[in-house]
Amino acid sequence: MFKVDHDKAFARLMRFLAVEGITGQEKAIGEDVAQVIREIGIPGISIRFDDANAKIPLPTQTGNLIVTLPGTAPGPRRLFSTHLDTVPLCAGAVPLRKGKRIVPQGQTALGGDNRTGVAALVTMLAELHAQNIAHAPLTVLFTVREESGLWGARTLDPADLGNPVMGFNIDGGAAQTITIGAVGAERWEVEILGKASHAGVHPERGISATIVAARALADVHKAGWFGKIRKSGKEGTSNVGPVGDAIGRSAGQATNVVTDYVKVQGESRSHDPKFITAITTAYRSAFQKAAKEVRDDHGKSAKVKFKNLRSYYPYHLKDNSPVVQAAQSVGARLGWQTTLKLSNGGLDANWLVRHGIPAITFGAGQHDVHTINEYADLGEFIDGCTFALALAAQS
Repeated sequence: MFKVDHDKAFARLMRFLAVEGITGQEKAIGEDVAQVIREIGIPGISIRFDDANAKIPLPTQTGNLIVTLPGTAPGPRRLFSTHLDTVPLCAGAVPLRKGKRIVPQGQTALGGDNRTGVAALVTMLAELHAQNIAHAPLTVLFTVREESGLWGARTLDPADLGNPVMGFNIDGGAAQTITIGAVGAERWEVEILGKASHAGVHPERGISATIVAARALADVHKAGWFGKIRKSGKEGTSNVGPVGDAIGRSAGQATNVVTDYVKVQGESRSHDPKFITAITTAYRSAFQKAAKEVRDDHGKSAKVKFKNLRSYYPYHLKDNSPVVQAAQSVGARLGWQTTLKLSNGGLDANWLVRHGIPAITFGAGQHDVHTINEYADLGEFIDGCTFALALAAQS
């Protein structure tokens, strides 16, 4: 039904995989993608970067790349999206084609998450232009800082997208697996303020921030609020990440000094927004309780400063929603058996839906992401290109 030039598609994927662009440092890959889009014949006036990087509270080299095309056939505007950035483990990656796969040459991740999506959408644009395929108005979005908090999608201005009625996000393995919902997540951090003293001469005068952290986390674990959580019919997950000082060094700089400061960071996730709050509250309460229990020889206790921020909100599209039906209809026309699923990881679609754009997510061949065993499946990559092209051409 829709043909994709495999050799050119593979060449684009290899080209984009070779351009470094870890999260927050997407300038080079953004400019290269924009250059390739111009090379395939899309006018420069249709290609631009927004100012998302000025809104993101983390150092970010560039904004989201947005390509806006007028329709050559009637119909409401559709959005296609993927993210430009890779995880830091992809720094220095060199792609190597081995048969039906692309793998990293060295001890790095590959970056198929999400250069497969980037190459698939550029291929979609190339085939629409080269084959003169009629399509409704389209917006193609390449976001920044997805891997470090979905920041590009979070901070974009929906008005910049031209009011699309539905969205199609690429991020995953098989194109035939359609994600219609995902968890929400909250990031939290706690600063534990103890009191230093000589650990050999007068340890009783100190208040150990380390012991506060240890007691709090032990209580959280014992109460069933760590890892996979099931309570009263609700499910979620939580994790404790970095534990250190205020600037990322180890908590405590010497064994002969009672540690006076510890910073702990973690996350809470669930498909139920209220249960996300409940998980975070359990951590807050545990740290507050532990702080009161750890005292010096005069009865003075530790203090805690607990902060939390909702990173993204859960969503779940109905099976009969127009965007889900559109994806399934096109899949059927391609002769595929599609599967609907929910994700326990965050996606740019979380924020697209929050911005009022119902969006599904499908894959384009990425596997074992965020590991040195990552690879891109070339057959699945072509499926992703084909699915995007068919969705864009559907009236």
